Amino acid sequence: MSTSVQVEPVMERRYEGVGRCKCSFWFAVAHDILGVFIMMVGVFGGLVIHDLFIYAGAIIIFLSLIWWVFWYSGNIDVPPEELEDDVGLIKLKNRGLSRVVRRVSDRLSSRIRNSFRRSGPSIKADPAVNNRPSNAGSEVPLSTIYDATMASSSKELVRETLSI
Repeated sequence: MSTSVQVEPVMERRYEGVGRCKCSFWFAVAHDILGVFIMMVGVFGGLVIHDLFIYAGAIIIFLSLIWWVFWYSGNIDVPPEELEDDVGLIKLKNRGLSRVVRRVSDRLSSRIRNSFRRSGPSIKADPAVNNRPSNAGSEVPLSTIYDATMASSSKELVRETLSI
């Protein structure tokens, strides 16, 4: 039982001039003009702090690259045929191979995920080999026993070892 999906052709609006992201374009141009102006004041202004103006202009021009990236990435056109829906619609061209690869990937990842959920990473040590106790991977609650009579009568430090 299969359902067919019909996609109607969508007429895209043609943008002329600077494209869709006009604000990013004009912010980038404004930063470039301001950066060049500040840099030229530093070069030709004859000021004592000319190096500050040169560096500030260069930094402003560098920061304008952010706006240029926004403008460029906002104007990338992707045809509607190449877009794939996120809710599971598969491209009609690659339906057979894509479906097989997706099933194999889902099965493999679910097996790996379920193997960790069932058993969990456990540490099992052989006491004869490692000289470690058999409960090395288990959680053991520790408690401190404080004897008030011993602590009050003795003024010297007593060190005791704790073995688990």
